[in-house]
Amino acid sequence: MNRLRKSVDMLNGNLCSNILLFSLPVMASGIIQLLFNTIDMIVIGKFSGSASMAAVSSTGSLVSLMTNLFIGLSVGSSVCIAKRIGSGDYDHIYKAVQTSIAMALLFGVILMAGGIAFSRSLLVMMKSPEDVIDLSALYLRVYFVGMPATMVYNFAAAVLRAKGDTKRPLIILLIAGVTNVVLNLFFVLAAKMDVAGVALASAISSYVSAAMVLTVLITDPGYTRLYPKDLFIDKEALLEISRVGIPAGIQSTLFSLSNVVIQSSINEFGSIVMAGNGAASSVSNFVYSIMNAFSQSCLTFTSQNIGARKIDRVGKILLVSILFVALFGGMAGNLFYLFGKNLLHFYSNDPEVIAAGMVRLAYICIPYFIFGMMDVFVGSLRGMGNSFLPMAVSLLGICAFRLLWVDTYFQMHHTVEGLYFSYPVSWIMTCTVQGLICLYTYRRLKKTV
Repeated sequence: MNRLRKSVDMLNGNLCSNILLFSLPVMASGIIQLLFNTIDMIVIGKFSGSASMAAVSSTGSLVSLMTNLFIGLSVGSSVCIAKRIGSGDYDHIYKAVQTSIAMALLFGVILMAGGIAFSRSLLVMMKSPEDVIDLSALYLRVYFVGMPATMVYNFAAAVLRAKGDTKRPLIILLIAGVTNVVLNLFFVLAAKMDVAGVALASAISSYVSAAMVLTVLITDPGYTRLYPKDLFIDKEALLEISRVGIPAGIQSTLFSLSNVVIQSSINEFGSIVMAGNGAASSVSNFVYSIMNAFSQSCLTFTSQNIGARKIDRVGKILLVSILFVALFGGMAGNLFYLFGKNLLHFYSNDPEVIAAGMVRLAYICIPYFIFGMMDVFVGSLRGMGNSFLPMAVSLLGICAFRLLWVDTYFQMHHTVEGLYFSYPVSWIMTCTVQGLICLYTYRRLKKTV
């Protein structure tokens, strides 16, 4: 048990092995978390049909749009706490932990109320087809009941990862994932609840994971212990979290906004293309989870070493993370495309849906490692305290570019392929600029030592 609870040492030792020790549980956690929505789609696609599958799959970009701003603040919490761990400022760690969980509860309640109240209106704005909009709205309203738990888990897991504990969040998600599978099968097959059943299963599973991660923090004898009776929002901690978290959240929200625009255009091609796009998006998200683990490790390792003033290690952390993300992302992207038809069969037996899904995989999975590299550059910049510039570059290179693409290129080439082509083009441009900014920021930082 002591070995299980041992945190990864980010300030000393071999970076390659330590980054892998940190990243692999994060990678597994991301994959398990994705399984929540994936299992929803598989069960719905197999037992309820393409219309229900399209209803569930088309909600992903909208959920991300509504939640990413707040989840971005959990990035700020992780950076804030990791830096204070590196510098040994334990009083500030206590304030940051209490503030983070209080913020999570507040934001979760706000999101739950907003999701229940405005889901249908937002779906109408997204041009959701008439044959799926009622099912999509029902799914979202039930799904958002679990939002307070989702926020609590994300913020609490960020606290644990800030000190190098990535194993316990993994175990918690594994238990919640098994719960989700069992409840999905019960609500859809036995209770015949269709999309409401899979949404309810996800919500209950989220509360299971939140309860467990809170128990870990409350019983933790270390400096990141949570004291429920002392929950408060400390002004200094809030400002520090916000300096990194708000730009990170805005960046994620803008990503989601551009994806909502893309989703709205995809909706014009009907429920078959929507279902195929949703299934392929779910498959490619697994590749992203593999790569995002190295972005998170880069951010956390960088933050702790900045706090400890070990600036020379920051450049090495970036280099190792870039090499790992290119290797793992390149291999995963190509393998997922190679076995794409087999993977898509888990979601639907409809050959038209599978064919539509393969089109998306061709444009997204193979070059996806470029986005992974961009994500690592952003993680490094945030760890170094620069969160505004990555947001601004992403606003222009990803979001504004894709909106312009839809209004120009897509109008001339009104095909799904014309939409998907915007992804790799925007990744290449933005990754190049983020990399140059990262190099410049690091060189300036070294001069201050």
